[in-house]
Amino acid sequence: MNFLQKLFGGSSAKPEKRYYVFQVKCRRCGETIEGRVDIDNDLSIEYEDGGDVFHARKVLIGDGKCFQRVEVDLKFSSTRELLEKQIGGGEFI
Repeated sequence: MNFLQKLFGGSSAKPEKRYYVFQVKCRRCGETIEGRVDIDNDLSIEYEDGGDVFHARKVLIGDGKCFQRVEVDLKFSSTRELLEKQIGGGEFI
């Protein structure tokens, strides 16, 4: 049995944090919208003077009758920690 666990990765190792989850509030209707950034796949690299910075841009639209776009720009460090966040059409909660 140990052979099969080793072969198919049966270890109970804790998975790393893969998503950055955030909530915004639409400026027009007040709806709360949840967004998330896949740290492994959604980030684009920007080469700046101080080192590598990763960038993600998300456009969120709620489920209600309001179809206002909420645009979110996020910057992450090379260690995937949030450095800066900006929003248009809403506010962070």
